[in-house]
Amino acid sequence: MYGWIWRHLPGNAWVRALISLVLVLAVVYALFQYVFPWAEPLLPFGDVTVDGSTGTEAGQ
Repeated sequence: MYGWIWRHLPGNAWVRALISLVLVLAVVYALFQYVFPWAEPLLPFGDVTVDGSTGTEAGQ
């Protein structure tokens, strides 16, 4: 897949590298702006299983 993308980009190797970098940055931007905020409520990161005790009672 990456070879196919590389072959279809215009220009020499430096131009292709620059276009590839811009494409990667665009994908990362889209993930952080749209995909991750949409998926965050669906993920269990807010489900905490630790209670509020300090743990000093268990050591005695």
